[in-house]
Amino acid sequence: MTRGKRTQAPELEVQLLREGIIESTHRAQAVVCDNRGRVLSVAGNAETASFVRSALKPFQALAVTTTGTVERYNLTDRDLAIICSSHQGNIEQARQVFNILWRCDVDPSALQCPIPEGKRSPLEYNCSGKHAGMLAVCQQRNWPLNTYLQRSHPVLKLILSKVAELVRMPGEEFISVHDDCGAPTYFLQLGQMASLYGQLASGNNLDMERIVRAMTHHPVLVAGPGQFDTELMRLTQGELVSKAGAEGVQCIGRVGEGMGLAIKVMDGAKRAKYAVAIHLLQQMGWISPTVSETLSETFMTLGNFKRLEVVGELSML
Repeated sequence: MTRGKRTQAPELEVQLLREGIIESTHRAQAVVCDNRGRVLSVAGNAETASFVRSALKPFQALAVTTTGTVERYNLTDRDLAIICSSHQGNIEQARQVFNILWRCDVDPSALQCPIPEGKRSPLEYNCSGKHAGMLAVCQQRNWPLNTYLQRSHPVLKLILSKVAELVRMPGEEFISVHDDCGAPTYFLQLGQMASLYGQLASGNNLDMERIVRAMTHHPVLVAGPGQFDTELMRLTQGELVSKAGAEGVQCIGRVGEGMGLAIKVMDGAKRAKYAVAIHLLQQMGWISPTVSETLSETFMTLGNFKRLEVVGELSML
């Protein structure tokens, strides 16, 4: 990330209004970067750091697209979309994960992600696609399957090297912790997250371009019907690539423009990050008024008596 003249500006505030009266508030920060890591605009501090959580998944998928794994097992864009997903565990999504494992001759019992409460199989866990992608790479490279979540495993070292190259930071300097699924996630600055999505959406890298195409052509696999990532990508018809992370993280890239947006709601509220995303996408002209209205009806109107309102804007640098 390249610092501009300043990388700090007033935060955003998300207000929950009950019949027009403020009941609760959330603080949020946001950064827009280009694919070269330059900070273009900010609300809050571009150097605020957070775990990137599941917004990392499109970059973890680079282990699949850069190793010949796609070609070896004839994986499709639908397979890549589920590898990048935080899915709902419905039948269509679980079957797509199974398809990856079937194609590379790996038994589903090799998945080391949890079994969701009330479910019967790790195939139904929201990160199972990412895990299946890792296992496919292991099978293709003849790496051990039973230790693929250990930090010393070649597949995790490969993923770290890919992300480190994009962030332009030595891999050994990354702060890495376990995500809820058992795989690593990284502690990154918001500017670094935004830069990653600027690069993802730039069209300058064939492997990342394929990942973007898979996500935008099959958005229902990336999250699910009625989910923010799915609805945003469906409504914008390939113009935006979107991936949520837990604890208030949301990342969006403007396809073909080389610009990325990263959002962090400081208290981790999911409802607030979607409101911020809609507010800022409209401010920047990344979505039309019609798309903004459609999304707002779903994600900012919370019932007959409650709605969310965002106060503040991005400051241009």
